[in-house]
Amino acid sequence: MLLDDTAAEFHDFFERHYSELARFAHLMTGETDAADDLAADALLALWQRWDRLRAADHPLAYARGVVANMARERIRSAVRERRRIALFWSRNPEKVDGPDVAAVLDVRAALARLPFRKRACVVLRHAFDLSEKDTALALGISVGTVKSQTSKGMAELERMLDARTVGHLAAGRGNR
Repeated sequence: MLLDDTAAEFHDFFERHYSELARFAHLMTGETDAADDLAADALLALWQRWDRLRAADHPLAYARGVVANMARERIRSAVRERRRIALFWSRNPEKVDGPDVAAVLDVRAALARLPFRKRACVVLRHAFDLSEKDTALALGISVGTVKSQTSKGMAELERMLDARTVGHLAAGRGNR
């Protein structure tokens, strides 16, 4: 395949999946600006390996996995930075109130409190309507782990939110 054909093929992949990858990154990090950066960085990493990936069975699953890993590292880095700042300013700790806003913000805040793997499973299964198999492929885990992490994540969300709000999150998802 000529370089122009390879570039055109990747450009098509980029155009079809960039927005979805950015939405996934946003739901994982809660940061709009970071989401665009993470999606772009993930696609850059894919481009660098495109010769191998374009022949793969599930290049989009691989892309989701790259975004998930980059989001995890961003979250870990942010937590480390917040701890350093908190230690520095420990004389005047800042009080943070819970959100008193619309349900969508409540769901996002609750998602942010879930451990990373549970959050990733819930977001991919319910916000992106992926099957258990596709979620497992994206995260590099077993289907059984997807099932248990999704179930536990939804149970934690139900405890954090009223059952009606969680019902809206899961609405429209078929059996897979």
